[in-house]
Amino acid sequence: MKRRIFLNALAGSLAVSGLPSRPALSQKVQSGRHRLWPLWVAWREEYLRMSGRVVDVPQGRASHSEGQGYGMLLAAELGDEDAFRRMGDWTDANLAIRADSLLAWRWQPDVPGRVADINNASDGDLFYAWALVRGAARFGEPHWRLRATKIAEDLARKCIAMRPDRPDRPVLLPAALGFVDDSGIILNPSYMMPRALREVAEATGVTQLALTAEAGLDLMSEIARVRLVPDWLKLTPSGITNADNFSSNMGYEALRVPLFLAWSGERNHPALLRAADAWRSALAQGSATQTPTVLDADTGAVLETSGNQGYLAIAALVNCAVSRSTGSRMPAFTPYQPYYPGTLQMFAILAQRAEYSSCLPI
Repeated sequence: MKRRIFLNALAGSLAVSGLPSRPALSQKVQSGRHRLWPLWVAWREEYLRMSGRVVDVPQGRASHSEGQGYGMLLAAELGDEDAFRRMGDWTDANLAIRADSLLAWRWQPDVPGRVADINNASDGDLFYAWALVRGAARFGEPHWRLRATKIAEDLARKCIAMRPDRPDRPVLLPAALGFVDDSGIILNPSYMMPRALREVAEATGVTQLALTAEAGLDLMSEIARVRLVPDWLKLTPSGITNADNFSSNMGYEALRVPLFLAWSGERNHPALLRAADAWRSALAQGSATQTPTVLDADTGAVLETSGNQGYLAIAALVNCAVSRSTGSRMPAFTPYQPYYPGTLQMFAILAQRAEYSSCLPI
């Protein structure tokens, strides 16, 4: 499930290689619709098929439980019940194929049977449950909350483990299988989205998710005392270390950490402050059209950049939230970028509106 490293770098290079650009979209008010409706329509037309499948074109036109959950969360927030239902129906028909309530993590159009691995991805399950919780409230469908509860229960049962060095602290495993052995636990810190864990716990009564949110915040604070939060790490009985054969940089996975912290209202969290400092320094020294996307977690040195606006949106949100300034460098949304940065830009805009009204673009 190390699915970001090469393909996002490739997409980033293509985004600035002279291809024609589409006009960016402003946040216009439309009568009877959410203020961000034009942005949602652009996202929907670019990444969502009529079947309800969210397509990640750079990754072999695959669909992931993550993408389905991301799309349904946007649809619930912005009030598109038809799109929400279509995505939910497609997901249940194609990814809800395990013996439990969790989702197979990837569907590939060119693979026999379409699903080669029925292991789950816990961030996809978390966002899918969160979307169902919000959809149930937004569209008045209580059975979606019941479905979210079953997912939350299975996440708690199969994807939460105790830290080997801190046996009183739970962490969210990347999946039900494959990340725990006698030597320790491999984690992806970006999977522990505090706001999602808290809201799903409150709506479903699965309180262990809320405890995991707080323990995840503590873990990220511990890391941020010495370095940027990396894409992956390993917890052993003796403490935190790098995970062999996994990225130890702050890259395409971990750049979600400051975004999710900001969205969760954690503007003073040490990991958010450290990321803001790193981005501020890197942006001041680099190109105005390129955003750092991979940084050495120990030194902050920039290893890769991208011209996709979604990554600049995260850096702009984080730096504004930390500086408590008025206005930000938040770029206007454009769908002419791959699904991943396009979706993260939508999240940054939602986080900005929910938590940081003073950070609206000037």
